Amino acid sequence: QVQLVESGGGLVQAGGSLRLSCAASGRTFRNYVMGWFRQAPGSEREFVAAISGSGDSTDYADSVKGRFTISRDNAKNTVDLQMNSLKPEDTAVYYCSARQRPYNIRVVTTVDYWGQGTQVTVSS
Repeated sequence: QVQLVESGGGLVQAGGSLRLSCAASGRTFRNYVMGWFRQAPGSEREFVAAISGSGDSTDYADSVKGRFTISRDNAKNTVDLQMNSLKPEDTAVYYCSARQRPYNIRVVTTVDYWGQGTQVTVSS
């Protein structure tokens, strides 16, 4: 069982930055591919970014590539999402995710564990 707790959401103006953090419980954190998804009102939950257990490999949605950076600290059981050059269309609830299977990492239904979500609002 893995519990995920996000923090760092808030309100920011377009062009600004926010850093989201996710703290995970459990002793096998490095066995999980960690990721971030987001869900805007009236939309389906969508993939944002993912990072392998070792931290050596990352993947990003095209919409955030070059603006967002995912990182993890296996000693602290944390995964962060640095978000720069934010746009109003980035407004959503952001969810931390954990999965053991290192494939189909962009697929919502294959996630093993979810955090409760944190709101990010970008004003124009």
